[in-house]
Amino acid sequence: MMVFEKPKALTDNVMHYCPGCTHGIIHRLVAEAIDELGVRGRTIGVASVGCSVMSYNYFNVDMVQAAHGRAPAVATGVKRSDPNNIVFTYQGDGDLAAIGTAETVHSAARGENITVIFVNNAIYGMTGGQMAPTTLPGQITQTSPYGRDVKTVGYPVKVCEMLAQLDGAAYLERVAVNDVKNVRNAKRAIKKAFQNQIDGKGFSLIEVLSTCPTNWGLTPQKALEWLEENMMPYYPLGVYKDKEAQAND
Repeated sequence: MMVFEKPKALTDNVMHYCPGCTHGIIHRLVAEAIDELGVRGRTIGVASVGCSVMSYNYFNVDMVQAAHGRAPAVATGVKRSDPNNIVFTYQGDGDLAAIGTAETVHSAARGENITVIFVNNAIYGMTGGQMAPTTLPGQITQTSPYGRDVKTVGYPVKVCEMLAQLDGAAYLERVAVNDVKNVRNAKRAIKKAFQNQIDGKGFSLIEVLSTCPTNWGLTPQKALEWLEENMMPYYPLGVYKDKEAQAND
């Protein structure tokens, strides 16, 4: 009896991510959702710019490379050109919440029927560990060596809370992949976000709290602990909007 196998929606390519990075876990969850929903043949992913820029090498579906921050706009075009496509973006916090803020906000406001996977590790990973829009107050990075000072650079952007104010957003949930329980919950949320698109319910975004051991300067194990102790209190897990559930209340 087969207990576990690599999802068919993942290629055999060796991933380039740093040891302990949780991008690999998130890739697997996305691929499992695509497999289980039986939509691999009509799924199109949109790769962003950042650590996940080469995600087109890892997902065994048609992929499009977007310019930095423009993944939701590209996904909009792909989806509207053929609504039968199942379209998802895979973006980090610098891509989605900095240079791509406008594309994210307006795709949600329009209620585009796409699925957005948003990986939040509170730092710019690919370019050396600079402060990101999601960097925590007081967090040390390459460009905030004394900690993020909210008096001069402002507060972190809380994406789920912000998008929840938009009427076009159908489903927003924040999850994490720091332990088995949360990984299982993240899988459920990601699969629901894809199912929403299949059912034509509109814009869904899953924010995944992730680690960056290399740029945090921590071991993989300590990075998981740091995420739980620091990120999760500031970015509480949970559903921030679910139109279907609200309609049934």
